[in-house]
Amino acid sequence: MGEVFKTTDLEVAENILRSANGTSVRIAPRGQRRGIRWVHTPLSPQVRFTHTSFTMSCDVTGNPFGVLAIGHLRDGRMAYRSDDNERPLRPGDVFLAAQPDHPHIATVEDSDLEAAFIDPALLSQVADGEPGRTRQPVRLTGYEPVSPEAARTWQATYAYVRDTVLASPDVAGQPLLVSGAGQLLAATALTAFPNNALTDPTIEDRHDSHPETLRRAISFIDDNAHRDISPADIAAAASVTVRAVQLAFRRYLDTTPTGYLRRVRLEHAHRQLIAADPAHETITAVAYRWGFSSSSRFGAYYRQAYGVTPNHTLHRD
Repeated sequence: MGEVFKTTDLEVAENILRSANGTSVRIAPRGQRRGIRWVHTPLSPQVRFTHTSFTMSCDVTGNPFGVLAIGHLRDGRMAYRSDDNERPLRPGDVFLAAQPDHPHIATVEDSDLEAAFIDPALLSQVADGEPGRTRQPVRLTGYEPVSPEAARTWQATYAYVRDTVLASPDVAGQPLLVSGAGQLLAATALTAFPNNALTDPTIEDRHDSHPETLRRAISFIDDNAHRDISPADIAAAASVTVRAVQLAFRRYLDTTPTGYLRRVRLEHAHRQLIAADPAHETITAVAYRWGFSSSSRFGAYYRQAYGVTPNHTLHRD
């Protein structure tokens, strides 16, 4: 649980939202003034979650967020107005509230809303890699998911990060898990919403996906698996784009950079379990330390790689 505020004083609510969003917010009630409950939970400097419940009808006018705000209307009625169009929302809808640099107005009627605020730079890092080679900043080009299935994927990913990473202090304190969760949300946003990211390798990417690129990428991963590194970091270390390094791993190792990174971290976890004293170490702690948020999934990867369970290794005779 993050910071929780509950108030019937709209000026207090405006100040809270302005402080959290870094931009001015105006709340104009329509009819009886009641209350607002707001929960703010940061995941990382680039990602934060909010849960806002309005027990009232009002218009909320906001200056540009500067970040992507992807919402899920759980209950009530809302409509967003920005870019000269109005978008009515029903319970269950997933939506982009507004472009990061555009103001907006939300008409709210007894609404319950969850939202993820994502730094647009994270989308570019996930989609393209080396900033200097990005042809243009990656941005979402539509306000609605590309399909109902895409909306459900976003909801499931949001719920996973909320319930698995944010809900557990042990998990939230692990930098590898936090970074992975932020990248997962950004990648899901790019899958769920229309965007201008280039996904197919270019001629230059294909030219760059040679064995030397693979060698540089592998060397960087091997030396930095204990750190919070992303596909963008791997690509930058290899002096190519994410697409080029992905193509190199697929071409020569039949895997992905992320898959190879997971393999290296699994090997580190294996060594720690071998050396550990079972009276003072747990499988869950080792899994979290090396970026595995699910003990069951860690166990499945481990059995596939080593033919035994993590528990067998930790409590071996």
